[in-house]
Amino acid sequence: MEDYKQRMQTSGFFSKWLLNSPLCVISLFLLFSCSEAQEHTADAINPEDSVSMMTSYGVNTLISDSGVIKYRIVTERWDVNTIRQPSRWEFMKGIFFEQFDEQFHVQAYIQADTAWYFDKQRLWHLRGRVQIRNTNGLIYNSEELYWDGISHEFYSYVFSRVVTPERTLEGTYFRSDEQMDHYLVSNSKGSFVASDIESSDDRSGSNSTDTQSADDSTAVTPAVRPAARKHPIY
Repeated sequence: MEDYKQRMQTSGFFSKWLLNSPLCVISLFLLFSCSEAQEHTADAINPEDSVSMMTSYGVNTLISDSGVIKYRIVTERWDVNTIRQPSRWEFMKGIFFEQFDEQFHVQAYIQADTAWYFDKQRLWHLRGRVQIRNTNGLIYNSEELYWDGISHEFYSYVFSRVVTPERTLEGTYFRSDEQMDHYLVSNSKGSFVASDIESSDDRSGSNSTDTQSADDSTAVTPAVRPAARKHPIY
C-alpha cells in the first residue's frame, strides 16, 4: 500500500511538472500538430479555364472606329478576356447597339441575347434572338449573325427573315452591307408586291438572258472576302 501511494504521488508530481512547464506544453502541442498535419492539393488547372482581365456591369458606352464614333453599346455585363485564344469580349447577358453615321445620326438598332467580339479579327458573333432595325424600315431577324468589321458586312448561315415595306424574304443564307442597302438571301421564299413581279417580267422579256435585276436590292451581293473563314469554336 505504501508503494502504491508513493507511485501515485510521484506520477502526480510528474503530471503537475509537465503542465506547469511551458517548454513541455509547447513540445507536446508541436508533436500532436505534426502528427495530424495533412497535405492539401488543388485540382489540376484546365488549359481552357481563364479569368477575364476586366468585368464591367451596367455598361453604356460609345465605340469609335478609325477615330470616328460609330456605335453605342448598352449591356448588363461586359467581360474582356485576353487569356483565351483568340482573345475576345464577351456579352453573356445580352447586348444592344445603336449604329451611327458620320454625322452621328442613328442608322440602325441591333440587339442579341449573347455576343462575342474577337478584337484581333474585328469580328462580331451575335447569337439568340438577333434583330436589326434601320431607318429605312427594314427589320432583320435570325438566331445567329456575324458582323465583319474589316469587310463591313453582315452574314448568316442559319434561317433569316428580312421584312421591308415592299417585301418579305426568308432563307437559310444571308449577306448584306452594314447599311442593309444591298442584301442577298438565298435558299429563300418570300412575298413581293405586284409591281416588283411586273417590272421583273418586263425586264426578263426585254432581255431573256437576265435572270435577276441588278437594280433589285435583294439580288445585289456586297463584296465578299476572297478567303474562306473558319469561325472560332467556343
